[in-house]
Amino acid sequence: MEGIIREKETMEMTMEKERQNYESEREKREESEKMRESDKQICDEQIQKLKTEMEGIIREKEMTMEKERQNYESEREKREESEKRRESDKQIRDEQIQGLKTEMEEIIREKEKMERERQGQLDDVEKRRKEIKIREDQQQIFKEKLERSGRQPIKDLFHRLHLHNKLRVADVLQITEYSLQSHESCAEEELIQTFIQKLLMMDFRARYIKTTDAQQKYNYSSEDEGDVFSAMSLSDEGTICKFERIHPMDVQMAAFHYADCFLKQLMVTKLSQCQYALPLLVPDPDTQQIEFPLWTFRQINKSWKKRNTDNEIISQTQPVYKAQTPMVSFFRFGSVSSSKSELMNSLINEKHNTFFHRDCPGSSSTRVLMNGVVEIAWFCPSGTNDDKFNHCVAFCNLHGDAGDHEKQLQILTEMTSVNVVLLPQLDKNDKSAAIIQNLYRNSKPLICLFTKDKSTVTETRKGKYKIGLKDRNQSDVSEELRRAINECLSESSSTFRLEDLSKHSDIRVDEEDCRRGREAAQQMMSLLEKKDLTEIKDSFLPHQGKLWRQWSQKNKELHRLKADELDISRRQTELNKIREQQHESDISEFMTCFIKEINSHSEHEKMFFLKWLIILLDDYISSELHDLHHKYETLSKVLKLEEDKSEYLKAEKKVELERISEDLQAVSFGLEHIMREIGQIYESCSSEKKNKKDLPFDSSSLPSLAAEMMISGFPLELMDGDAAHVPVIWISAVIDQLIQKLGDQTRVFVLSVLGIRSSGKSTMLNAMFGLQFAVSAGRCTRGAFMQLVKVSDEMKTQMNIDYILVVDTEGLRALELTGRPKNHHDNELATFVVGLGNMTLINIFGENPSEMQEILQIVVQAFMRMKKVRLNPSCVFVHQNVSDITAVEKNTEGRRRLQKTLDEMTKLAAKEEVCDAECFSDVIEFDFQNDVKYFAQFWEGNPPMATTNPKYCDNIQELKKTIVSHAENSSDVTLAHIKDRIKDLWKALLNERFVFSFRNSLEISAYRKLEREYSKWSWSLRSAILEIKNKLHNQIENEAINEVEETDLQRELKKTSEEVEKSMSEFFEKDTDKDILIQWKNSFEMKIKDVHENIVRETKRKLNEILQQRDLKKKIDAQRKHQENTLYEKSKELALKLKDKAKDEETLKKEFDLFWKQWMNEITRDTHPIKDIDIMRDVREILRDIYESAPVDHLRESRDIFSVLSYSDYVQFKKSSGMASALRNVYKSAKEMLGYNLSKDDEIRSFVTDVEQQTDTMIQSFNISKMGYNKSSIQQLTGYIKKRVTEYQKGPVKYVFKNEFFMDLVLSICKRANKMITDQHRLFREANDPFLYLERKRGEYCRVFQKYCHGATSAAIFGEIICQKLKEPIEQSVSKRTAKELTSEMRSNCESLNGNRSDLEKHILKTLAEEEDFIKYMDYIKNPRDHFKSFIRDEVSRYISKKFDDSIKPKMKENIELLKQKIMKAAHESTEHVQENRGDVKVNSGDAKVNSGDVGLWLKSFTQRLSDVLIFSEKDLSGVKHDDVDDFKVLEDVFRKELPGVISDIRNHFNDFLWKLDYKFRPDELLIDHFCQCCWVQCPFCGATCTNTIENHDGDHSVPFHRINGLNGFYYEGTQHLCTEFCSTVVTSSKTFNSSGQWFPYKEYKKAGGVFANWSITPDLSDLPYWKWFVCRFQKDLEKHYCRKFEGKGKIPEFWRKCSKEDAIKSLDESHTLRKRN
Repeated sequence: MEGIIREKETMEMTMEKERQNYESEREKREESEKMRESDKQICDEQIQKLKTEMEGIIREKEMTMEKERQNYESEREKREESEKRRESDKQIRDEQIQGLKTEMEEIIREKEKMERERQGQLDDVEKRRKEIKIREDQQQIFKEKLERSGRQPIKDLFHRLHLHNKLRVADVLQITEYSLQSHESCAEEELIQTFIQKLLMMDFRARYIKTTDAQQKYNYSSEDEGDVFSAMSLSDEGTICKFERIHPMDVQMAAFHYADCFLKQLMVTKLSQCQYALPLLVPDPDTQQIEFPLWTFRQINKSWKKRNTDNEIISQTQPVYKAQTPMVSFFRFGSVSSSKSELMNSLINEKHNTFFHRDCPGSSSTRVLMNGVVEIAWFCPSGTNDDKFNHCVAFCNLHGDAGDHEKQLQILTEMTSVNVVLLPQLDKNDKSAAIIQNLYRNSKPLICLFTKDKSTVTETRKGKYKIGLKDRNQSDVSEELRRAINECLSESSSTFRLEDLSKHSDIRVDEEDCRRGREAAQQMMSLLEKKDLTEIKDSFLPHQGKLWRQWSQKNKELHRLKADELDISRRQTELNKIREQQHESDISEFMTCFIKEINSHSEHEKMFFLKWLIILLDDYISSELHDLHHKYETLSKVLKLEEDKSEYLKAEKKVELERISEDLQAVSFGLEHIMREIGQIYESCSSEKKNKKDLPFDSSSLPSLAAEMMISGFPLELMDGDAAHVPVIWISAVIDQLIQKLGDQTRVFVLSVLGIRSSGKSTMLNAMFGLQFAVSAGRCTRGAFMQLVKVSDEMKTQMNIDYILVVDTEGLRALELTGRPKNHHDNELATFVVGLGNMTLINIFGENPSEMQEILQIVVQAFMRMKKVRLNPSCVFVHQNVSDITAVEKNTEGRRRLQKTLDEMTKLAAKEEVCDAECFSDVIEFDFQNDVKYFAQFWEGNPPMATTNPKYCDNIQELKKTIVSHAENSSDVTLAHIKDRIKDLWKALLNERFVFSFRNSLEISAYRKLEREYSKWSWSLRSAILEIKNKLHNQIENEAINEVEETDLQRELKKTSEEVEKSMSEFFEKDTDKDILIQWKNSFEMKIKDVHENIVRETKRKLNEILQQRDLKKKIDAQRKHQENTLYEKSKELALKLKDKAKDEETLKKEFDLFWKQWMNEITRDTHPIKDIDIMRDVREILRDIYESAPVDHLRESRDIFSVLSYSDYVQFKKSSGMASALRNVYKSAKEMLGYNLSKDDEIRSFVTDVEQQTDTMIQSFNISKMGYNKSSIQQLTGYIKKRVTEYQKGPVKYVFKNEFFMDLVLSICKRANKMITDQHRLFREANDPFLYLERKRGEYCRVFQKYCHGATSAAIFGEIICQKLKEPIEQSVSKRTAKELTSEMRSNCESLNGNRSDLEKHILKTLAEEEDFIKYMDYIKNPRDHFKSFIRDEVSRYISKKFDDSIKPKMKENIELLKQKIMKAAHESTEHVQENRGDVKVNSGDAKVNSGDVGLWLKSFTQRLSDVLIFSEKDLSGVKHDDVDDFKVLEDVFRKELPGVISDIRNHFNDFLWKLDYKFRPDELLIDHFCQCCWVQCPFCGATCTNTIENHDGDHSVPFHRINGLNGFYYEGTQHLCTEFCSTVVTSSKTFNSSGQWFPYKEYKKAGGVFANWSITPDLSDLPYWKWFVCRFQKDLEKHYCRKFEGKGKIPEFWRKCSKEDAIKSLDESHTLRKRN
């Protein structure tokens, strides 16, 4: 080393000489530079002079030439004489110019030469400069080599550990595949990862990790006989190991150096929990600057107990950075044989290696990063006589030779209370002698330990001790040292405070990096100075105080209220007033500052700010909390000891206990309370729908702040533990922001934790996931908190989740802070978190059977509730603090006892929950072998000096694997699902009757989605069968088929059916809610199968009816065709006679008119015209025949039976029913009741609706448009209605109908059907009345007549006749096809028609609100099905009017063009077909002459090819003679010429295409058929229609939102007051209603049987504001309509009148979003 130093000095001298030479050279260069500059200046002046002279000569030459040009004319005659002279002068001048140029070029070359010389000189200077720089670089490299002689091993270490980038806390806390594995050994590159993983679990074995590649491998030779001398010979020092293993402390310090500040703090906190020494002074590996990591100590607290002068045990808990304790510093000088660290361990904890020493597992001789590091550890007494020290004492250990680390030595000796020095012996010549001499002369105590001395402890002078270590027992030395230290401490009052270390100027404090965050937090804390802690929350957090607790309590009362709507409205008003007061409350400067700071900082600074705020708040309240806890515990013990004292004294002490409890609650102040305040600020702004005036930011931005905090790893309060309430608005908004930031498909696995208070739940989560719930500063978890744990990218695919959402809860079965029992709250909390979690950890502490039984009863009851509402969470029992967990027999017995207890609790809970369950496995799938975990005690030994138990850490790792396994097998749950689940669970819990109240929004949402898909599937089948039906209908009319079999329809529908099945299969297998949807898979598959079978069966029935009707009207068709064809033939004969007069058009027209009149009279002589019909006249005549005594006035002025308010006038009680007696004996309850009419009217209305639906189907089956109207149809209809009424009266009803009921029912049904029947009869009349039909054809006959007159060929005439015959079929075909396509288009593009029935209903209600037409409203309320039909018809009509020109007309043009092409193709192919059958295929078309019979063959082929698309057959031309048609080419040419005209004529009538369609083919009827084939059963109380889209569905009827009962005309018994109650609230009350003469409680409405038994009414406050607005808007109309008032008990609450029409419409959108959530 000395040689290196001398070489260094020589190099420095050489460098100095070089510097001097360089300065000399630089001066010479500067002088040379000046000379060159002077020469350059002279050269430039010469060049400038030459330039000037040259320019003068050139100017002179130009002037001379100019003069010569000017004198040229005058001196022309002298030109020849002077030519020679001028040439001579010119030559002279050129020579002069050339000379000047040559001279100038010479000057320029001289200048360039000078420049080159100057540049050469500069290059020489630059070369010398580079040489000097190279020498300087070599010197610097040499210096760096000197420095690297110590740094290179550090770089090698980092390289071996694969440390390249900073380690972030977010990365180490996420769940990775590596973190799920237990590692006793690993590869070098995994050492850091393994160390941190174990450290986070508080496993002290983190320091003892073996490396798999450090083990030596030996090569053995089978031929080696073995030589002990060669095999066992001593190795040279240099060949011990080619690659030394990495020292464990180097692993720790390498991780420390590469960790970011937050991970450093976490690591040091975990090291402290493992009872390891912590880094206090750390040299930087690169600069060797000393750093004091004060930030890492900020979250560490130490607890200890000591005895005061009265021998009382005093407990203390303090942050280590503030604790005033004596400090004992240990130093080593020189090389010693004994381990200083091991000696220190014997003083602090003999069973644990607090300081790592040379004999610890994994230690090696190469230690790179520990030299100069100072570590600190604390001894904390337990207050017992076994304590080695009576006070908390800090021990500092300077690693390495203290003589080499003067700065650390100086800092420690200044702050220490006792110095302990370890050295071989004293030697005055030793380099450290002076240091030891100074320590000895210092006033502070000094203890010298000599490794080469054998003497026992000796006090050489006061406070100065020496102890020999050589050949001495370690225990004796330790004991002597302990006594010496205690003596020194007893004489010294010197103490040390960690925070004061930052005042040293020679060291760097790590908190300089977080200065801005600390300043911001301190600024906030300054606002709290000199404030009473018990009043601080009321002052600074007013929104969550009294007002929030009042609101929470009143909200619970509101949901659990057994009152009428007025009382509910009054309480809702009170809630709104509280919210108004909340909103009017000022935001404190403290909160304003917090919101401003959290918004203004970067992500890194924000984290520091929040961490600092937590630290400072904990520090601020810790002392007060500690005192209050001490008072509480002392008073609780006194109460237990004084059980036999008077009740008065005990009551006084209980009051005092409650006062202390309230103070504890008031003093608790943490970040969770600040976030709770923000939540309440947001909720008040949301409720009032406006921002707060003193809020510096828009309230809508507040949830984003909380979401960012959650993503950063902070917990969020889910349930307010003080108010025992979930702030649903706030939580929902935060989760919405999480969805926005993380993605709407972010998948989570919810892990809930339940357990007895202080049972180690939070500690377990901390060890498992590194979570930090609000448990610091003496605060236990209150309520419930949720925190995100990220899953690494590699594990996302395996686990099928992105995050684990951990929900930690307050302890069960503990007294509240106020000292009151909280059984109900426990049940509520357990139900909430069990329902929320995919998996619940039930944490049981100890082996106390009574405690275990209490918590198990709560848990079992919660799981039983989940089973009843179709939620299926899993659970794992964690039995903590179990001794001897390795005993298999004991574990087996423990599981057996647990199973027995759970089964017993299940039976008890089953009675309370009214559930059929005998054992726990009936409630939930549970594996007693794998789902019960036994945990060892967390501490190994007795606190406060106990270390963590490694078996506990193993148990944590095993549990973590179990959780991940459950997560892998769980269904996907998104954040949106979690938000809905929170809402549903809390809403149900508010209603107390959880199972009865629970509405699983996930199931509702999934079912609604399934209904929408079902609507698409069923439409696909209906649309396909419609296409098939049209094709077969054409074939039937064309007589191409004579029967229709189901197999034919099944075959045609097969492709669509398979597509639907595939779509269904993919939906149930791939949808995000597949696990929920699976429960309905079979039922919906059956539904689709039923739809398939029904439409096939119905289509077959209708087609067979068409077949029958075709045969029935053959005679009519034959007669019409005979008449038509006769006219053709007669007109042809007349034309042939008038052929010579073809040019006289007027004569021809007169002749044709005369002919037409004559033959029309002759043809129709025996045919009567089809008359218009009067259906209602026929109905009255039939009714008179049935009831001969029926009054004429009643038949004329009958009532609409569908809109009557009550059917009382239509019924009379059966004599045998005893009704009169029953009515006299009915108990006249004083309670509010609804009238008896409730049941009777509802039953009759339901019957009337069903009859109307069935008769509607009958009327459609009459097919009047094809068969015509017959009075017998009305007789058949009347007979059916009579039969239904008779059957109904024979049923279990206690009344019969009067005759007026039957008559009004028939008249009302026929009035409704009147328009449809009349329209269909009009179509029949237009098509079949010979007068109308033939008159419509007159123009066509006239044109044929004229063509005959003009000599047209038979082929041309025949072609034109065919074209004219095709007109009506083309028109019908195009109209039907367009109608079908239009229907599909509206299903896609029309907003009101593109969803399912619920979507359509929302649009109907919106339209009604916009129109504000009371009559339409009542039609909707009383006759929803008819109103739906009317609305659909109006929507179709509007759509057609709006889209006709843009969409429908082009569609019709396209369809008609396609049909034209098919017709032309059919004509051409028919010609080819005839030629093929004739055997002359090769004949050119021009020579395609026709033989006899060919035309018939052609016509047959032509009609068959069109039979699928047109109703057109040979019979349509059966009377038209075509034997003389002799040219197919002419026929095709006629088609080509005449068809466009026919099509043009059809186009001109496109606007009327709907009116020319049969009802069953119209778009509105197709849509009605699709939408209205669903459930139309109305609620027996309010009349709301069941929203199930499946007719005759399984299960109960239900609606998401019920209406006000008064809308259905219900009133309070004994009054004229209309009801203002909702079904969903009245079913929670104690009121009763009357059904069939009996009174039933609303709570048990299903017991009333009949229609009541088939309804499921969820009790809650989820009423729709829409109907409140309706009642207020149409109050007078309703009162007039029902002849009753909204007064008295039915008075409209004032709260309702605040709802505007805009609010009402908005509520429809919100409710629809709830129902259509996915």
